[in-house]
Amino acid sequence: MEELFDLPHEYDAMLNRSLSLSGESKNYFIKGRLQDITLQLKAHPPIQRILDFGCGIGDGTAALLDFFPQSVEIIGADLSRETIFFARKRHKNDKLKFIHLSELNSPDQFDLCFVNGVFHHIEPDKRDEALKIIYKSLHTEGILALCENNPYNPGTLFIMSRNPFDRDAKTISYFNCEKIIQKAGFSKILCTRFLFYFPSFLAFLRPLESLMVNLPFGGQYYVLARK
Repeated sequence: MEELFDLPHEYDAMLNRSLSLSGESKNYFIKGRLQDITLQLKAHPPIQRILDFGCGIGDGTAALLDFFPQSVEIIGADLSRETIFFARKRHKNDKLKFIHLSELNSPDQFDLCFVNGVFHHIEPDKRDEALKIIYKSLHTEGILALCENNPYNPGTLFIMSRNPFDRDAKTISYFNCEKIIQKAGFSKILCTRFLFYFPSFLAFLRPLESLMVNLPFGGQYYVLARK
């Protein structure tokens, strides 16, 4: 798997090829996730420092800047040095910084940690360790937004099966995700919401999705938790 994640130039093509079955590109899903998350955080104190944990080629990191324009620093961290180098070249902004995960050593630094599609690439017995790193990096009452593919959605599983990056993935259910977040010490699960029910040929039904966020069958879900 490490060899695949060291091929950042091929990532977009592979991902969009698999996502084409939904009729959408990855940007549709990036925007949908962040729109919903920002709505849930509307009443939260201003978020100024953000960590994108497992940032990949940094497209989601750059999108965070669009949805949190008041932020003063957004750091993308990843284990792949090739990917980090690619992200630095791809995204130029004074507020954006990309680092290797080993450089993430400042406790209580971030208001928000965003994690998208990372935990199904982490071996189950290593997930607690990853959450400890995240927990330590957040300041008191910092927020975790952990987004994952929903294993109860057949379309999601089919798309993952066609994506070389997901060939060794081990999906995580929403209730197991909540469980390990609580085990890591987070004081409260704020919400768990399910997104992306309808592919593009059923786009006329998408206005219903705002009423379905509590039904555990959307293509993806996210858990918001407070430290």
